[in-house]
Amino acid sequence: MFTGSLWRTSEDPAEIGILNWLSWDNSLPDKQSLMKFVYYGGSVEFFFITLVIVLAVTAYGFYNNRFMWRVTVGLEAIANGVGRFFAWAGLLMVLQQIVIVFMQRIFTRPDISIGFGIPLEFDISWFAEELKLYNALVVALCVTYTFVQGGHVRVDLIYSAVSHRTKRVIDMVGSILFMMPGAILVWMYGWYFLWRHLIVPKVNATDGLDRLVLKARALRWNVETVGFSPNGFTGYFIFKILLVAFAGLIFLHAIAFFYRSYLEFVEGEESEGKYLDRDTLGEGEDAYEGTH
Repeated sequence: MFTGSLWRTSEDPAEIGILNWLSWDNSLPDKQSLMKFVYYGGSVEFFFITLVIVLAVTAYGFYNNRFMWRVTVGLEAIANGVGRFFAWAGLLMVLQQIVIVFMQRIFTRPDISIGFGIPLEFDISWFAEELKLYNALVVALCVTYTFVQGGHVRVDLIYSAVSHRTKRVIDMVGSILFMMPGAILVWMYGWYFLWRHLIVPKVNATDGLDRLVLKARALRWNVETVGFSPNGFTGYFIFKILLVAFAGLIFLHAIAFFYRSYLEFVEGEESEGKYLDRDTLGEGEDAYEGTH
């Protein structure tokens, strides 16, 4: 099996780092580096390295609850930061739809031109289909933000009727048995689904590292730019990237949710919502109050 550091450059495939391809010059070492990156991104090795790191952090967190609180708050800050930023995509989607309607119905223009000098100019159908991208940004990148804010709809049959400690046990079990495995499955399928729309020859989850490095001799970029209509949106490869980002955010927040549930279980009911950064509409009002 090929090994090597992240960045080391060499003509020997065994010595080529998996990140050399970031300084792309279309050389064989860069192609082999990219194939190694593709392999390790969805590999058993990557899974177990991640698992060992999570277990090590968790074990130390059991010993030092203050450390676990810091990790929890940090992971929730990532969810909030990413979500609050990309939530603006919803406003952009509304504004762009208004522009499309005005251009079509009032100015009867077949295209929209944006910019100065050399403008960005596409058919109106391109901008109309591109609205899906804003929706995908909100769905994929705001999902954990919404979870932190308590904005997801919950079908509650027994949860509200049980004690505080029982709720925390349910939350811990749910994060381990549902959130984490679900995120891992989406990542594994999404990772190779993404790269099959970025490069040729096609890569598969069943390909070993040796086989992928051999395929590197024929590797070339083949980014998907095919739209659903003749003049439609052509950046559908971005949706594949968002699928992988979605899985990564869910996995990270599953860890945060498990940590918070454990800490609230240990510290008791008075710790519920401790250090939780939620948006508010005003003094003492949750932005998502009444939605869950």
